[in-house]
Amino acid sequence: MGVERAVTRWYVQRQSILNEIAQLEAKLAPAVAESENGGDAPESEKTALLEQLAVAQKKLHALGHCPKPMMG
Repeated sequence: MGVERAVTRWYVQRQSILNEIAQLEAKLAPAVAESENGGDAPESEKTALLEQLAVAQKKLHALGHCPKPMMG
């Protein structure tokens, strides 16, 4: 039973991190498009979003592989 909890916890953490990455990418896309079109996008906001995205990707990488495959 303990293995199943660990696997479930891993999947929940992974999904949470993936959702965070998706949200950050969605916020970053308009800023990148605006800067490519010669718009006046705030560079500090774009940099902050890139840093948050890098941290989230590091968390995902640090999470590693699933502890054990789910039984089924």
